[in-house]
Amino acid sequence: MEGPPPESVVELKPETAASRRIPWPIFALGAVALLLLGLIGFGREVMEGDAAELDHAIMLAMRVPGHPEQPLGPHWLPSAVRDVTALGSSTILTMVVLVTAAFLALKGRFRSAALVVAATTLGALAVTLVKVLIARSRPDLVQQLMQEASSSFPSGHAANSAIVYLTLAALLFPVVRGWRMRGFVLAVAMLLVGLIGISRVYLGVHWPSDVLAGWAFGSCWALLWWGIELKLFAKRP
Repeated sequence: MEGPPPESVVELKPETAASRRIPWPIFALGAVALLLLGLIGFGREVMEGDAAELDHAIMLAMRVPGHPEQPLGPHWLPSAVRDVTALGSSTILTMVVLVTAAFLALKGRFRSAALVVAATTLGALAVTLVKVLIARSRPDLVQQLMQEASSSFPSGHAANSAIVYLTLAALLFPVVRGWRMRGFVLAVAMLLVGLIGISRVYLGVHWPSDVLAGWAFGSCWALLWWGIELKLFAKRP
C-alpha cells in the first residue's frame, strides 16, 4: 500500500555565479577611479621632490655637459625631434582618431568606432583634469626648445599618444588578422608612443617623471578600453 504523496517542495535555484559578479560597467568605473587616484597620488609624490634627482640627471644627460641650453646631437636633430613630438599633438591625434573611426564605420564596426572616440576623448579629458589638479611647473633646468603653456604633470603628449595609438592598436585587432600583423600594429604603436615621450624630455618641456606617468596612465587606459571592447563583443548574439 502506497504512502501519502510527498509534500511538494519548491526547488530554490542557487544563485548563479554570473549574478554574484560585479557588473562590468561598475568595475570599469572603479578602474577609472583607481587610475585617476593613482595618477594624482604619484603626481603629489613627485611634487614633494621624491623624483627630482633622477629627473635632473636624465634631463641633463640629453644636453652638452656644462651647456644646458645646447642639446646633444647634430644641428638637425632638434628639428627632427620637434617633428616627432608633433605626432602626439592634439591636432594630429584628433585626425588619427577621426580617420580610424571612419575606417571602422565603413567596415560596419560602428561599436568599435564609437569606442575609439569615447576612449580617446574621455582619456584626454582625464589627463587635462589631472594637469589642473597637480599644476606642476614646466622644467627650468635646461632651455626649452619649444614653447608650452599648460602644466607639466603628466605629459599630455605621452599620455594621449599612449591612449590613442595603443587603444587603436587594440581595437584594430578584430580587423587585422594574423598574429604577425597584430604584433606589427602593436609594435608600431609602442614605438610611436616611446619616441613621442622621449622627445618631450629632449626638448626640455617635460620632466622624465611627467612622461613616465603619462605612459603608465595612457597604457592602463588603453588596456581598460580594450577590456570593455572584448566585453561588449562577447555579448554579440
